[in-house]
Amino acid sequence: MSVFAAPGAYDRAITVFSPDGRLFQVEYAMELVNRGATIIGISCSEGAILGSEENLEPLEEAGYSWKLFRVDDHIGAAIVGLSSDARILVDQARLYAQSNKLTYDEPIDVEVVTKRISDIKQMYTQHAGVRPFGVSIIFGGVDKTGSRIFYTHPSGTYWGYKATAVGAGRETALGILREEYKENLHLEEIVKLAAKCLAKALQARQLAPRIKIAVIPTETKKMEILADEKIEDLVKEVGAGK
Repeated sequence: MSVFAAPGAYDRAITVFSPDGRLFQVEYAMELVNRGATIIGISCSEGAILGSEENLEPLEEAGYSWKLFRVDDHIGAAIVGLSSDARILVDQARLYAQSNKLTYDEPIDVEVVTKRISDIKQMYTQHAGVRPFGVSIIFGGVDKTGSRIFYTHPSGTYWGYKATAVGAGRETALGILREEYKENLHLEEIVKLAAKCLAKALQARQLAPRIKIAVIPTETKKMEILADEKIEDLVKEVGAGK
C-alpha cells in the first residue's frame, strides 16, 4: 500500500487503488447498474433495436420514466443506473452528434459517440473530488458501417455486441439471447426476441411486463419507439409460448 494512503483510503477515494489492484468506487457504480432496470440491445443486417423495462409509479406521468433516448435520428441510447447521470451523458452525446453534422455534413458513427461518452466516463475515474458515473448506456443505431450495438461500462470501457443485456434481469435475458440469437434474424424477429427477453426477465422477478422498444431500421436509419399497443401484442405473443 502507498505510504501516502491511509489504511482503507482506497475504499473512499476514486484515485487510490486497493492493494489487490481494484478501484472500489468503480465497482460500487457497477453494482448500482446491476440492480437497475434491464436494458437490451440487438442488431441484425436489417437494423438495430433497443429495449428497456419501464417501472412507473401509480401517480407518475409515463413520459418521465423512460430509459430510451434519441441521440440523433439514426442513434438511440438505453440507460440503466442513475437517471440524473445518464441525462447529462445523453445530452453530451446529442451535442457530439449535432457538432459532427455541422462540421462534416454527415451523421456521426455510432462508435464515435460511444467512444466520446466513454472518454468522459473514464476521466471521472482518475480525478480527486469526483465520482464515477453510476450508469451504463447501450448505444444502438445504423451508420455507414451498418447496424451497431455498443455497451459502455462505468469505468469508461466500451464493447461492441451483436446482442447484449444489462441490469437486474440480465442473466435471464442473456440466457435467452445466447440460445435464440442468430445473425440471420430479420428485424421483426429481433424485436420479438427483445420483447421475450424483457418480459421473461420481469416475470422472473414477479413484476408486470411493462416494456419499451425502439427500432432503427437499416433502410430508413430513423429511430422509432414502438406504440404501446404493438408492445402489448408482442408480450402476449411471447407469453403464449411459455
